[in-house]
Amino acid sequence: MGRLTLSPEQQAVFELIENTREHVFVTGRAGTGKSTLLNHLAWNTEKSLVISAPTGVAALNVGGQTIHSLFRLPIGVIADHDIEQSAELRKLLNSIDTLVIDEVSMVNADLMDAIDRSLRQARQRPKEPFGGAQIVLFGDPYQLAPVPGDPEERAYFGDNYRSMWFFDARIWLEADLKIVELVEIHRQHESDFKYMLNAVRHGQVTKEIADRLNEMGARPAPSDGTITLASRNDAVNRINAQALERLPGRALTAKAEVSGDFGGRAYPADETLELKVGAQVMFLRNDVGQGGDGPRWVNGTIGTVTRIDSNVYVDVDGEIHEVEPAIWEKFKYSYSPATKKLTKDVVAEFTQFPLRLAWAVTIHKSQGKTYDSAIVDLGTRAFSPGQTYVALSRITSLDGLYLSRPLRPSDIMVDPDVERFMRTRPRTPSLP
Repeated sequence: MGRLTLSPEQQAVFELIENTREHVFVTGRAGTGKSTLLNHLAWNTEKSLVISAPTGVAALNVGGQTIHSLFRLPIGVIADHDIEQSAELRKLLNSIDTLVIDEVSMVNADLMDAIDRSLRQARQRPKEPFGGAQIVLFGDPYQLAPVPGDPEERAYFGDNYRSMWFFDARIWLEADLKIVELVEIHRQHESDFKYMLNAVRHGQVTKEIADRLNEMGARPAPSDGTITLASRNDAVNRINAQALERLPGRALTAKAEVSGDFGGRAYPADETLELKVGAQVMFLRNDVGQGGDGPRWVNGTIGTVTRIDSNVYVDVDGEIHEVEPAIWEKFKYSYSPATKKLTKDVVAEFTQFPLRLAWAVTIHKSQGKTYDSAIVDLGTRAFSPGQTYVALSRITSLDGLYLSRPLRPSDIMVDPDVERFMRTRPRTPSLP
């Protein structure tokens, strides 16, 4: 895991985080290597670092803990309610040098302020933002938005904050947040396609760009199992079920093993996985048992099941790999009085083949993945800002883009609050 080499741009950001106490927001377009940098930081930092994320699955993916469980915060708006902290929790929060929050675009302003208040309280430094801890945020607000709660919660945000977004939290009136934007794209290599994706990201699609995307997208979609990225769950389930049904033979079922306190239904893979020989599958995590030639697959690799016994055999680009069940570990940070250090313990495990049916996948679940080609199905309309951008930016080249219907102006939405924040905050050039 620690062997990834960073680009000069990523290295400069790593050094900024490692060698200063500055609060940093690491952002950048899809495919700029935010995850690579986060992984490198986790393995190579000298600081006492804690990784957190807003949702269970996001936390599992980065080997961290959810914000709510780490800080023992109640779900829902915290506002100015008292925050209860045990002695144990206070010790834990005192031992943190740097708090990393991944997928920060899904964190709302109230939660951001509650994190600040919790740290000040635990560290007994009421006048200092985040109680003196360094905050490092990762995410792309052009891709994922915070999820609004019930009408009361929305009303609370309407009355108390400029918007729900993390960047409108009150703490940023006191603390300085340095925005570092990674610009070097490691996913797409054609400058034309990169330019078009950037226009979609910023909601600046001209008629020429729209015509070009639609012209490419209008080609008949190949029937060779090219993956469909759909906006709706029901469309995804229907496509996968029909394709599995069409294959001969009976489906074999693998049940996940769950041990410890996994909490909720935020499983990283299907609890019940149905497969047949010939099924098209997608890998759900990077290969860990790799030989000398690097990983045999990464999170998002597509293959075909060739044989099923106690393990599953998958053909990836003509090479057959034996795939064993993978273990996802759920972590919890704690403070060890004996060593006076932060420890990270496994509190639950989820064991399942790291595969899911992949004739189709939701746009939301395709987050962070890369495909050579895909059919983008936005349904009747794209229903959230950033959705069209996430879907199109998964694909490595314009040549691999197929659309189930032409893009319309209403599919290209950018959240005005994101525009304001990204336009008005000063940027740090990420290279020295």
